Amino acid sequence: MEFRPCIDIHNGKVKQIVGGSLNRETAQENFVSERDAAFYAKLYQKKGIRGGHVILLNSARDGYYKETKEQALAALRAFPGGLQAGGGITPQNAEEYLKAGASHVIVTSYVFREGKIDFDRLKEMKECAGADRLVLDVSCKRKEAGYVIMTDRWQKETQETVREELLDMLSGYCDEFLIHAVDVEGKSQGIERELVSLLGGWGKKPVTYAGGVHDFEDLRLLQKLGNGKVHVTIGSALSIFGGSMDFEEVVKACGDCEQE
Repeated sequence: MEFRPCIDIHNGKVKQIVGGSLNRETAQENFVSERDAAFYAKLYQKKGIRGGHVILLNSARDGYYKETKEQALAALRAFPGGLQAGGGITPQNAEEYLKAGASHVIVTSYVFREGKIDFDRLKEMKECAGADRLVLDVSCKRKEAGYVIMTDRWQKETQETVREELLDMLSGYCDEFLIHAVDVEGKSQGIERELVSLLGGWGKKPVTYAGGVHDFEDLRLLQKLGNGKVHVTIGSALSIFGGSMDFEEVVKACGDCEQE
């Protein structure tokens, strides 16, 4: 299990927000940093932590999009090849982020249309970025039908659910998966156990899980339920984002898990 860091950018600032609360330029904030995105990128580089994600939380229609994009590009340039970029990625702008230093681009909303996977768009993204540089974000919300994939900053439900058959089908188009548990994201109230177990049972490609981690017991539980195959992102609970989990200890704990 690897620790995968994050840099979430909203209205031109590094923030931690409650999952599902984002609505255009507003969100329920847990933490707003006085540091810029490049600071965190350099910190991760210094610690040798790769594979984290930089997420633009403003859409291109928002008034703060320019400032948010500038922060994201600065972070990518500060740690070339060390971070992934997501948030409004399309075939038209993917190359810009890759050239700026992103190891991968992360895509969700572009590959869904009318609640279903648009395979023409998915193939277009694969051809544009290359499967080895594409991460599919299939963040989801628990519903009666299962873990329903959410798009458009987690505001819209799709007709697709996260399941082994879907991951098998999509794995030929990408290098990794990123999955936020929307119900618990940003709340630091515990992980979505059933989802982690599902991901750990599949385990055919790298998967990064985010949502609900609030203490080191959660890390141990995630390592167990995920069979050591599920990587983890921690946001609001992390000390560098105002939380109680010490950053250095988290890095060490995840490193120890990799050696088990």
